[in-house]
Amino acid sequence: MYWTLELASYLEDAPWPASKDELIDYAMRSGAPLEVIENLQEIEDEGEPYEAIEDIWPDYPTKEDFFFNEDEY
Repeated sequence: MYWTLELASYLEDAPWPASKDELIDYAMRSGAPLEVIENLQEIEDEGEPYEAIEDIWPDYPTKEDFFFNEDEY
């Protein structure tokens, strides 16, 4: 399983919180690449809903990671 920003971006608008099956269904319906669906299928399902993409990919970058100062614009 591997995640990239491009692959993870397909889940940004997912209906969080969501179960593994709901995320797979969302990815299929939204036309996400096969790699996204395969990554979701490889996740160990503990029965708990995932609250956000960070629950799936803990290293998912946030806005703070890009050192972008929105106040300047």
